[in-house]
Amino acid sequence: MVKFLLRRLTVAILVALTVLTLSFLLTRLSGDLAISIAGPSATAQDVEIIRQAYGLNRPVYVQYLDWLFRAVQGDFGDSYFFRDRVSNLIGSRLPITLTLGLIGLGLALIVALPLGIIAAVRENTWIDRSVMMVALIGQAMPSFWLGLLLMVWLGLNLGLLPISGTGGPEYYVMPGIVLAFSAIPSLMRLTRSGMIEALSSDYIRTARAKGLSRLSILVKHGFRNAAIPVVSIAAVQLGFMLGGSIVIETVFAMHGVGYLAWESISKNDYPVVQAVVLVLALIYIALTLLSDLLNAVLDPRLRTA
Repeated sequence: MVKFLLRRLTVAILVALTVLTLSFLLTRLSGDLAISIAGPSATAQDVEIIRQAYGLNRPVYVQYLDWLFRAVQGDFGDSYFFRDRVSNLIGSRLPITLTLGLIGLGLALIVALPLGIIAAVRENTWIDRSVMMVALIGQAMPSFWLGLLLMVWLGLNLGLLPISGTGGPEYYVMPGIVLAFSAIPSLMRLTRSGMIEALSSDYIRTARAKGLSRLSILVKHGFRNAAIPVVSIAAVQLGFMLGGSIVIETVFAMHGVGYLAWESISKNDYPVVQAVVLVLALIYIALTLLSDLLNAVLDPRLRTA
């Protein structure tokens, strides 16, 4: 288990360094940062002053090493627009994005797992086809469009929920539903296919021959084996939700990390953009690592893979 953990940690560190490097280089490839900061009406002297003030006149590799050294320590520099430490901005908004992502994943699992199991048990029936139709609709529907529909229906017409903003639990309901709806199809299909494969296995037939209850066979023997790929895709979906929060938080005007990223991109606030990309990527890497460890616990054979 220790060797397995060390291998996964090594891969995670290499991926994190790659993301860190790419997030730095992509902002540099987008153009001269000093000109973007100064604005279109700035003179050449103004641009040069800004270039010296922010250290943009140094060689690129020196800027990269300096940013890498500070980023490893959690120091992402200062925001050009917000006039605050980038770490403070992300620290104050990250809980909103994490809460939204966890709510979306929780709702998705509550809906997808039972439907996937029911579809597998009732394979090739109208129930199975109906579940797959729901998955198809969910896969095809754009998240921002669903968000607008919910705002009109639940917010304007029925007045049940606030349309936008950041506040109490009621503000997370509609964004959470939108995020969950985008994750339900993949979780549902994977649960269904895993359960169908598990229920046709020899150990399930042995469990039935022993006279075990149907519920015990489904949950204890069938779902435990079918859950291995579900755990992996759930971690991936949570990472996608955190990254996709840029769209959802913008639609619902929730002041999380996603909305911060949109504000920073629109205002050319590159230190914030770099930090947001890095932080979301690190969370995604951590989730993937956690899913690998959970799968290794569920299936010890994976520890030697």
